[in-house]
Amino acid sequence: MGNTVLYMSMSLDGFIAGPNETDENGLGDGGGRLHEWVFPPEGGANAQVVDEFMSTGAVVAGRGTFEPAEGWHGDHHDGVPIWVLSRRPMPDWARGMSAVHYTNDIAAAFRDARQAAGDKDVLVHGAATAQRAIAAALLDELEIHLVPVLLGEGRRLFEHLGSPRRELERVRVLPGEGGVTHLRYRIRY
Repeated sequence: MGNTVLYMSMSLDGFIAGPNETDENGLGDGGGRLHEWVFPPEGGANAQVVDEFMSTGAVVAGRGTFEPAEGWHGDHHDGVPIWVLSRRPMPDWARGMSAVHYTNDIAAAFRDARQAAGDKDVLVHGAATAQRAIAAALLDELEIHLVPVLLGEGRRLFEHLGSPRRELERVRVLPGEGGVTHLRYRIRY
């Protein structure tokens, strides 16, 4: 069985979105800078990391990630199933997306995503989802794409962990193109 892996771009000062984040401005002011390394990856370490997360077997995302992304139009990549953590019901516009499953049960979402992914990893999206998964000891690894920018304010990735101290084991460090550094850690529970 594969791992559950959070893939997240983050500024050097710890922000994953800039200030003034809304549904219409999903990454906040200046937050788009955090994802410039992805489009296009142009070979090297950046392309390697993109290939890795685009070869995962399932996705678990929070509503705050899924809905502003318009549900990736029902297909994050390769038709893999998507579990969306939400206290709200699935919106009408997503009802025709057969690969999408809404739930508020994080343990069930991770269990079902792992089962669907088989030997492949599960791609995890969203700060709140990551925080809940760490608190529940469901997240195996963190892949942080550290971008050389200081946003100054916005939404932090690790602001509301609500869990005891966790040690991390460094798995790898990949210097990427455009100054991004890809840091992968295994979480020790």
